[in-house]
Amino acid sequence: MKTKSSIPEVILRKGKPVAVILAINKYEELLRRLEDAEDLKALAAMRRKPVKFRKLEEFLAEYSPDV
Repeated sequence: MKTKSSIPEVILRKGKPVAVILAINKYEELLRRLEDAEDLKALAAMRRKPVKFRKLEEFLAEYSPDV
């Protein structure tokens, strides 16, 4: 059974929905799901690119010139 605080409240302006009030735990869950979806999309894009290997010295020269 849903409690009153777990039911989203829709805010209307001129009869049209403009915002939603929801419990913080539901909001945080939505943010986690969105982040997960974005991560999966980025992973899929990375997997489409060919894998390129190079020597450690080349990597360090490019990213850590003072090491």
